[in-house]
Amino acid sequence: MRVYIKSVVLILILSLSACKSTKKVTATNDDLASAKIIASHYETHPQFETLAARLKIRYSDPDRTQSVTVSLRMQKDETIWMSASVLGISLAKAMITKDRVQFYEKIDGTYFDGDFKLLSDLLGAELTYKQVEGLLLGEPIYDLREGGFSAGATGSRYLVAPRQQQNLFNLFFYLNAGAFTLQEQRLTQAKEQRDLTIKYGDYTREQNGYFPTEVTIIAQEKDKETRVDIEYRGVDFNTEVSFPFSIPDGLKEIKL
Repeated sequence: MRVYIKSVVLILILSLSACKSTKKVTATNDDLASAKIIASHYETHPQFETLAARLKIRYSDPDRTQSVTVSLRMQKDETIWMSASVLGISLAKAMITKDRVQFYEKIDGTYFDGDFKLLSDLLGAELTYKQVEGLLLGEPIYDLREGGFSAGATGSRYLVAPRQQQNLFNLFFYLNAGAFTLQEQRLTQAKEQRDLTIKYGDYTREQNGYFPTEVTIIAQEKDKETRVDIEYRGVDFNTEVSFPFSIPDGLKEIKL
């Protein structure tokens, strides 16, 4: 049985690579309703310092399917740590901080160690820790409060999108019309036939906000689909956490 934690981490990170900053637009009086919708969404974010959770992650692409149990620990705005295990044996670990991305898999005998500047330069787009953290927590990969976004009702949801979409991609956020929680964020590149969709299942009331119980990431490129399903199984907030991490000797470095 192989562990694909590096694939999961790369999906979390590289799937955001096309997300260049949107252009800011001066707000007008017509934007007051949009501002209220966006502000209501940010009031749903739970407030915590640390998080410890068990995850069930299912990874699938056209060639393989893999399920694995993952221990997740987080220091808000600082560190994301994951350890994947099979039958209680730790086989892979990842640690993401504001400046660095590290992970390894013992079975494949590979590791990666690099910083966000390296990844940003490689991908030609700004990439941040906050984007990765937000993806896991049910938060937008952009700060919608910085301006340049409009919001309006569409069916049973609110649609939030840039007033001026980029030439290279289109970006959309869908909020629950009642609770204002994030239901879906989507980035499309029609010319390249690429589509990244991040969906959130039910939320639970936690820490004066709402926390997602399920996250589904679907990366589509032409006729190839890669999917990561994340199910939270038990979450503890503001408990003492540690982040033990060291890359074992003898592993081969992954060159992106």
